[in-house]
Amino acid sequence: MFKKEINTAPKSKLKSSVQRGLRQSLLTTYPLLGPYMDEILPKKGSLEAMKLPDRCTLYVLDAQPLFFQHDTSATTLLPHLRLVHRFPAAFPSVRIDRGAIRFVLSGATLMAPGLTSAGGRLPTGATGPQDLEAQGLDDDEHWTRELEKGEPVVVRAEGKVEACAVGFLVEGTREVKEKGKGPVVEDAHYLGDGLWKLATD
Repeated sequence: MFKKEINTAPKSKLKSSVQRGLRQSLLTTYPLLGPYMDEILPKKGSLEAMKLPDRCTLYVLDAQPLFFQHDTSATTLLPHLRLVHRFPAAFPSVRIDRGAIRFVLSGATLMAPGLTSAGGRLPTGATGPQDLEAQGLDDDEHWTRELEKGEPVVVRAEGKVEACAVGFLVEGTREVKEKGKGPVVEDAHYLGDGLWKLATD
């Protein structure tokens, strides 16, 4: 989605009521962010919105990009990779094998073989969506809850510490395991893309 360079756009301050709504939306989508919410969005902080091409909005606090929305009518916020790197355990994730890294970092659609191979990691399904305390990465780096189609997901890479992309699942993780082929994440925000390089100060 952000393969091309993005020009810096003017930022506009958001009303406190809008900030409260965004805060609640974040907590609903990413409940594991709860303990960090006051650090991410302080109540006295001044959140700003930056309009980007393709009806996309980036939300920025103190020149730090936090999250973005593809379309303002869409309710799901995607975290900027810089936020994911600060709080990696708060976001549902999958892991790609080494061979898929270069494709993801060039903006290609993430395909199932990169996740179903020996180096890939798909969720185990050991916990349900209601069991928040048990959600997270297990000892073998599998997310413990199955993820559904349309859910936001962070893409980690085999042998790397930092996440390399974030996007929406076009297929649930259970179906990916069953089929073993086809697209999994499209239109991702990835390391080195236009959104990553965008100056927000």
